[in-house]
Amino acid sequence: MLRVLEFPIAAILLLISLPIQLMVALILYMQLGSPIIFLQIRAGKDGRSLVVYKFRTMTDDRDADGQLLPDDRRQTSLTRLIRRLRSDELPQLWLIVRGSMSLVGPRPLLPSTLKSFGELGRIRNSVPPGLTGWAQVSGNTRLTNDEKLALDLWYVTHRSFSLDLRIMLETLLVPLRGEVRDPDRLEMAREWAQQRFGSAIEGRS
Repeated sequence: MLRVLEFPIAAILLLISLPIQLMVALILYMQLGSPIIFLQIRAGKDGRSLVVYKFRTMTDDRDADGQLLPDDRRQTSLTRLIRRLRSDELPQLWLIVRGSMSLVGPRPLLPSTLKSFGELGRIRNSVPPGLTGWAQVSGNTRLTNDEKLALDLWYVTHRSFSLDLRIMLETLLVPLRGEVRDPDRLEMAREWAQQRFGSAIEGRS
């Protein structure tokens, strides 16, 4: 999406979401205490380091060996709802206003995950990371990393204003319908990626 359009949209969304963010922050403080913001280094455009922040929705509960418990055991009913509604991602609107992220694009990954993709990772991150993306409206947490990669690569090559609008609209439906794998999109992305990248993508399947 063009920056001249993206900036005002992100700024308006940020202003509208401020009361929601304040409410989420209060709920999380009462449920989990401080800090309420979670910071993490991710890979941005062209692999450059990007500090991504979101509302913290998990406790630091650990087992007898000191290992963090599984994600679903470190959430409360309210924090689980916050994640389902994607309200935990709202602080990233600040990054979009600043120009470090886009409204739509491949989600920012951990540098180690991006590195594991090799050249395909470089192509994937040739565009700014997004608050939401093609993979996020096609299954998200129900997808493997390689399935997300194929969808992200397809998006990077086919990105357009109309596609970005479609993704934004579908993102609004995700909290209502839940995350659902889209087999048709996955098959399309796999076939396209195999034709485009050949052995590089086949070696990951």
